[in-house]
Amino acid sequence: MFRHLVRAEGLDGVIGADSAGTGAWHVGEPPDRRAQAAARRRGVDLSDLRGRQVRIADFDAFDYLLAMDRRNHAVLASLAPKGREDSLHMLLSFAPHLDILEVPDPYYGGGDGFEMVLDMIEAASRGLLEHIRRTHLEP
Repeated sequence: MFRHLVRAEGLDGVIGADSAGTGAWHVGEPPDRRAQAAARRRGVDLSDLRGRQVRIADFDAFDYLLAMDRRNHAVLASLAPKGREDSLHMLLSFAPHLDILEVPDPYYGGGDGFEMVLDMIEAASRGLLEHIRRTHLEP
């Protein structure tokens, strides 16, 4: 969702984004077919994504490392090199109006769970993009 928003705003040459998991369970696999279908209904193509595991080098490559839930945040915090802890954030902290901090895992639920999760991720992505604009792009 974030990548889609960045591209739509013409900022893909300025802002880079990637997705990675804290575990190796789905390395090399495309996103869940239900997630792809829900995203496609919003005009977002996820078909080029493949699972990869977070690397220590990601802390140097990216200004923000975003966790969907507290468990993944804790794993990222344990991997963070000294002095890079400030790059860690909960994704939904960029959508405070949602009044929730953790993105629920829709994997074992019905298809509407993916829609709900994408709503949350889209709201947080919009908030993150606005934050980046204010913090890094505006004079």
